[in-house]
Amino acid sequence: MNTKAIRELKRDLTLTKRQHEIIAGTLLGDGHLETQDGGKTFRLKIEHCDAQKDYLNWLYQEFKSWIPSQPYTKVKKDNVYVGVRTYSHKALQTYGKIFYKNGRKEIPKVIERLLTPLSLAIWFMDDGSLKSVRHRTYVIHTLGYSRRELENIQKILDKKFNLQTSLHSQKGKYWRLYVKSQSAEKFKQLIEPYILPSMRYKLGNKMPKV
Repeated sequence: MNTKAIRELKRDLTLTKRQHEIIAGTLLGDGHLETQDGGKTFRLKIEHCDAQKDYLNWLYQEFKSWIPSQPYTKVKKDNVYVGVRTYSHKALQTYGKIFYKNGRKEIPKVIERLLTPLSLAIWFMDDGSLKSVRHRTYVIHTLGYSRRELENIQKILDKKFNLQTSLHSQKGKYWRLYVKSQSAEKFKQLIEPYILPSMRYKLGNKMPKV
């Protein structure tokens, strides 16, 4: 496709409400934004291990008009990954500014306005898991975020969804977000409608196929 055709295609692209919610969730999780023009436009990059190919393909379908090519596969340190990259577009600039305000990805203060049950489900599919069969509650592996950022989102989860959470330290430096047992069922009911069949093992419903 020539440059003029790409410009015309990108000019007509708009994000739906659902796509906005998915972007917020994946940026909390494994999604990343990249800019090649000093922040005027950004592209969304999503990459998962090959075992989560179904999830990646679902994301590809959700953003198909925004993605110029089929999902790619790469091998890194003997691990296989699948991924997609969207077009660079000014519609993603706002996310670039709020999620990368200080040059690294962080949880923005305005996440309260962005977070929905779908966003929370995306975040959980990216970084969440069942704590254990015995405990029957859930954890989101938030190792890349500071305690201050996580304390803010704890307040938001309580305020918006009445979900009680706690932070558990790892090596005194990294933090995981735990859903307290009294909120586990409420959390599950909130996100379960959006969890893909291939990811339901994270809720403890079934184990993934080997």
